[in-house]
Amino acid sequence: MPSVSSIAAQSLQRRITSGELPLGSALPSQRELADSLGISRASLREAISTLEALGLVRSQAGKGVYVTWGGKADPDHLPLGPSAMPPEALFEFRYALEPAWTSLTARRIAPEQYRVLENCQLAMENALHAGDLVSASELDLQFHLSLASLSGNPALAAVARQFTGQIAHSLRLPFANASNIWAPADEHRAILGEIAAGNSSAASQAMRAHLTAAAARVGIDFCKPA
Repeated sequence: MPSVSSIAAQSLQRRITSGELPLGSALPSQRELADSLGISRASLREAISTLEALGLVRSQAGKGVYVTWGGKADPDHLPLGPSAMPPEALFEFRYALEPAWTSLTARRIAPEQYRVLENCQLAMENALHAGDLVSASELDLQFHLSLASLSGNPALAAVARQFTGQIAHSLRLPFANASNIWAPADEHRAILGEIAAGNSSAASQAMRAHLTAAAARVGIDFCKPA
């Protein structure tokens, strides 16, 4: 079941993408929005954080929250993740762990488990077709967490659960690049193909390529020489 903040984010997303809240316009005050959506201000702040990571809005200290959807993503103003983690650190963290659990999943996955990943992928593609970035990013997260869970390694699965918020934030950021919103789904397909073939080394490499490309879409090159 979607969380309260997710439902609120989807509601605001519809108002933005429909043009009710056009590019450059200010969102109503937090009190007004929270009252109209019937949620707490804490849930509203979480919803706005989701939309900001997706590139639909931007918060300006002391001024309010403004619609940025339809404009150009600004890699110099990426929102920080939970615990104020910089996006570059989040991608480096994922690059260190996700290829490992993807490799293990390719080695150990059963056919019925593969269908879990395939169904998640199909749902993500449907969300993208509908222009629902909030749902697409949540299904993106489900895909990555499922890979950790299916690795059969409880330590890696526990780390993924512990850092779910941070992983979710970094997954949302590339969607702000409107010209490439299908890229994550296409890269997932490459990963799924190697997992289906049971090729653990190639699956790991496909995940590295996915993470490197996702970081590049938000202007981060964490593989550059020191």
